[in-house]
Formats: sequence, structure tokens, C-alpha cells
Amino acid sequence: MTWVKGFRNCDRRRTNVTEPFISVVITTYNRRFILAELIESLRRQTYKDFEVIIVNDHGESVRMIPEYYPELKIAVIELEENKKHVHARNIGVSRALGEWIMLMDDDDLLVPTHIELMVKEITEEIALLYSDVEIVHFRSENNTRVPVHRQLFAYELDLQAMRKFSTFVPSGCLYRKKLHEEIGYFDPDIHNYWDWDFFLRVSEQNVVHRVASAGVLYDFSDTNQNQSKQLEARQFYLNVLSQKHNLGSLPTKNFFLLLNEPDVKKREAKSRILWNGQPIQSRLAKGTH
Repeated sequence: MTWVKGFRNCDRRRTNVTEPFISVVITTYNRRFILAELIESLRRQTYKDFEVIIVNDHGESVRMIPEYYPELKIAVIELEENKKHVHARNIGVSRALGEWIMLMDDDDLLVPTHIELMVKEITEEIALLYSDVEIVHFRSENNTRVPVHRQLFAYELDLQAMRKFSTFVPSGCLYRKKLHEEIGYFDPDIHNYWDWDFFLRVSEQNVVHRVASAGVLYDFSDTNQNQSKQLEARQFYLNVLSQKHNLGSLPTKNFFLLLNEPDVKKREAKSRILWNGQPIQSRLAKGTH
């Protein structure tokens, strides 16, 4: 494991010590230009008191990313072997300095006010917050993703219903790092369903909160190797999850078909749409620092 030169070799300066310091933990694998768009979306955040930890799961090097965004506190962990995404995420979280963790997949994006809006809804009793998202299909032009279709993904928080179909999207969620002291780290044995498992474990004894704003752009492009599309590969891990939490029989049909199931449809909720629909072009794509 190798640390690339980043803010950890410098003096970490807080913009406002009364606000929570956040660690944004990103796992990545062979999606350099897409990752750079996420970093660009972080650069545009109205809330500035955060660090960025990129865990490269033995993919193509991303050592140049901090050089393109020197104004951000970025550190990169280059893994010497492919650990898979759950182990990689655990490594990143274990190195986080923030009292709050924000998780991000490398292919998802944030609207500029996302972190600010999430922080504003923190209360003393809340342990985990998550937001609504927009599911976006992109096409690529000159190493920049251009949206071709967008769909709101917003559902009321119902803890019992979450045992049948999870509407928790981990990208952009915010939670107290000390939760890991109580319930442990993410479970690699669940693999595809590590996020659902984490939500269920947290919500058993802690307060979770849905933020009714679509601050996250969730990439579901045809060209993207999104694990949500791999139905056969997910069946085994869905069974493991079900056995762990006594969830009973769970459907494994196509994701968008599940959204039209009556029990899921009735959970649909209103949400604030925040994205202006414009592509987020990175400095890497532009070739400029």
C-alpha cells in the first residue's frame, strides 16, 4: 500500500472549526476520467471543510489527480493488489481523519450544494444521513460524460420496507465514523449488498435520516460496468444478505422492474431537483491544471 503525496504531508487548515470535518472516501478502478469528474464536482462544493481519500484498487494509476486539483485536500492510496471494492472501501475509511464519513463511488457525482445541505440536517441524535438521487444515463464525448436521460430516485424512509427493497444509495451519504467502533466495518462477504447490509446494521440501534434533495447523480449508463445490472452474479450474495438479516425471499428481477412493483411505487416521494443538467467537465479532460 502506497500513499501518494497529498495534503497529509502538509498542514491541515480548517475553514471553520465549529463545522464537522468530513472525509470523502472514494474507491476507484480503471475509470480515471470518470473519477476526475467526481473530483471536479467536489471542487465545486459550497461546503469546503473536507478531505478526499481515493483508494485505487490496483487499477491504472490516478497519481496525477491531486496535481489537477491542488486546492483540495486529496490523498491517494494505491493498493498493490486488487482487493475488490468492499475491502478497498474499508481501507479508505480506516485512514479517514474526519469525524464524519461521506462515501462515493467513482462514477457518481455531486451537485455543488450537496455536502452543505447534508451538514445542515445533522442533529445530535442522527447517526447516518442519505439523500435522494437522480439516476442518469450518460454518453461520452471527449472524455466527458454528457447526460442523455435522467430519472428521480426518491422514496420515503420506511425501516420495515427497507427490509424488502433498499432505497438507500451509499454515494453521498454521511455518517459518524464512530459507528464502525459499534458495528464494525463493511462486510466483504455480502459483496454487492455491502451497502444494504450496512444500512440495516446501522438502523437497528441508531437514527437514520433521509434528506429530501436529489444531490447525487447515480450513473446507470449502458457502457458503465455498474454492478446493479449483474443479476446472476448478485443472486448468491442476496441470499447471504437475506440469511444474515432474516429477510426471507427477496426478488432479483431487473432493477427498473422492481421500481414498478406496487409496494415500491407507493413509497415514491417528492424531492428537490438540484442539478442543472449540465455535464461536469474535469480539468483532466480539458488537459489543464
